[in-house]
Amino acid sequence: MKVLVTGATGFIGQALVPALLAEGHDVVATGRQAGRVAGQPVRAVGDLAAATDWAELLHGCDAVVHLAARVHVMDSAGAAQLDAFRRVNVEATRRLAADAARAGVRRFVFVSSVKVHGEHSPGRALTEADPPDPQEPYAVSKAEAELALRRVATETGLEVVILRPPLVYGPGVRANFAALVRVIGAGVPLPLGAVGNRRSLVYVENLCDAIACCLAHPAAAGETFLVDDGEAVSTPGLIRAVASAMGRPARLLPVPPAWLRLAGRLTGRSAGLDRLLSDLEVDSGRLRRVCGWTPRQDLRSALRASFGSWKQGGG
Repeated sequence: MKVLVTGATGFIGQALVPALLAEGHDVVATGRQAGRVAGQPVRAVGDLAAATDWAELLHGCDAVVHLAARVHVMDSAGAAQLDAFRRVNVEATRRLAADAARAGVRRFVFVSSVKVHGEHSPGRALTEADPPDPQEPYAVSKAEAELALRRVATETGLEVVILRPPLVYGPGVRANFAALVRVIGAGVPLPLGAVGNRRSLVYVENLCDAIACCLAHPAAAGETFLVDDGEAVSTPGLIRAVASAMGRPARLLPVPPAWLRLAGRLTGRSAGLDRLLSDLEVDSGRLRRVCGWTPRQDLRSALRASFGSWKQGGG
């Protein structure tokens, strides 16, 4: 199968391209800038907010995996910020799907986000049947992109598959998870020992395997799936598992969550603390039932593979 991958130089893309190549696929890798991933040349397409001519890149392709997105860029506010997310995550996605359909592409796999469902799970694991409840511009744009893709699918017959992962981790992970790993590695005591939440995660290689499954499985056409490692973990449980993978002690202090929430409000850090204290659990059973997919690595083995060779000051 010939597969166009957008966002090939990103965190997920750098794991997906070699995984698809290993399965014998012909990969057309694209990114904002030219480069190489797993020895594969990456074709530069620039800023996806601008009109992009996909015709040449899509020529002969059987499928598209769309990873490229505006995620953490916060250089505007209010309506302007939402418009910026929409230009990339909604309009550019819709244009790519429409161009793919015109080029004869059969299947389009879109990596969305669990944030389409909101920031919390309702006392149980979320399923695909739970209604959308996006809370911030990135999530709103992902939810709108899903709707736009379904319209393109209805109009053209393009087989759209939507995956909604929770937090993705693995070697080279960035942002908040990387910061947490550095703190654990440095042995800094964390006041999270009394937290009893449940959160789902997905190892990047498990996600790439799910993407490959959705590219090929006939029953995936037109479906939306949540995807995770198959087990939820509390924040202190995750800290202990990461510390164990790194061969370091977990230093946890049993501070009541109510005190932490108060501290968050007083310091203006409520949003970040809320992600450490609240539940966000998903049920990926539908992907397993429909496509027969199971994660290849469980949480603890994936954490060992990700952080077992960690050195202080490194990642």
